[in-house]
Amino acid sequence: MSNIPQIILASKSPRRQELLRLMDVDFRVVLKEVDESYPEDLSPEEVAVYIASKKAEAFDESIGDEVVLTADTIVCVDGLILGKPSTAEHAIEMLKMLSGKVHKVITGVCLLHKRHYNKFFDVSEVFFRKLSDDEITSYVNEYMPLDKAGSYGIQERIGLIGIEKINGSYTNVVGLPTEKLYQQLKNL
Repeated sequence: MSNIPQIILASKSPRRQELLRLMDVDFRVVLKEVDESYPEDLSPEEVAVYIASKKAEAFDESIGDEVVLTADTIVCVDGLILGKPSTAEHAIEMLKMLSGKVHKVITGVCLLHKRHYNKFFDVSEVFFRKLSDDEITSYVNEYMPLDKAGSYGIQERIGLIGIEKINGSYTNVVGLPTEKLYQQLKNL
């Protein structure tokens, strides 16, 4: 994608970086610390976009013609928003909540270019089969998914053995809705 300005990816996620590489997007990673708290009265979709926007706001004064790309992925099950787990025990608890259920993966994205905030989100439904306690515990112990919303990576063993189907974008579940992102970047 040579017709767009340089992208600053404000994410340490190796999954988002790999997706951009696969899209042939030229980018560099710049990280800034951001408080990811949010007002309690927001819908899950609004939460994801709100946090992505907060991440972009940290760059508002410091960029030139570059495009800042920020994203935030959350998992929502039974009306609860699951972010990243704080401990292995918390990860196990989250996966037990997801086991045998359908949940939503929501990624909010913000593109900041010339002080204009382009915000959007994508939602995918993920159908998990019933997982055994041993499957959950061994996955958490081996993969330590503390950097993943909902405590799992769809591209890892738990996704390969536990996800029966998804409705929506696979890349959204990985952490970046590339289909929507591509269209938004073309429109810059």
